[in-house]
Amino acid sequence: MTAGRTLVAGVGNIFLGDDGFGVETVRRLVLAGVPDGVDVVDVGVRGVHLAYQLLDGYGTVVLVDAASRGGAPGTVYLIEAQAGPVEPSGPAALDGHRMGPDAVLALLATLSASTGGVPPERVLVVGCEPASLEEGIGLSAPVAAGVEQAVRLIRRVVSGGAVGDEAVGDEAVGDEGQAVGAEPSDRKAPSC
Repeated sequence: MTAGRTLVAGVGNIFLGDDGFGVETVRRLVLAGVPDGVDVVDVGVRGVHLAYQLLDGYGTVVLVDAASRGGAPGTVYLIEAQAGPVEPSGPAALDGHRMGPDAVLALLATLSASTGGVPPERVLVVGCEPASLEEGIGLSAPVAAGVEQAVRLIRRVVSGGAVGDEAVGDEAVGDEGQAVGAEPSDRKAPSC
């Protein structure tokens, strides 16, 4: 595996409304196309599977998920996440169906040490502020609109044109889909 490879992984539960953002975004990303050397996967709720896949020698990983950061519903974020040990946001529990990016990243150091796998050099999270995480299938209108913004942003990232820690709302996107707003980051993956 070469360090130049990129993984884009859609995370989320399609049965919990806007939590399906990551899954829908990677579905549309595949239709839009990505450069050679970029693997796009729908991980859904298989967090343990994702943690092991992150050790396959990827240089960059882009996790796509709903991310509650206090913005308006539909706001798309680009967050530079910390790979390796991350302080857990709640009780430590290994639940393969409820592992958001924060829990997956926290597990990387342990898995790397026990398997000899190589963690990614850079981890980014493309998140979208959810409107509703209640039971139900389908995205809310603002999050559905955020999917297209996220696809443009991810395509820019995997082509080498974006940096981390950006908030991308309708008002913060230029004519070319370029993110122009910046937001401070806690350097960790969001609790999703």
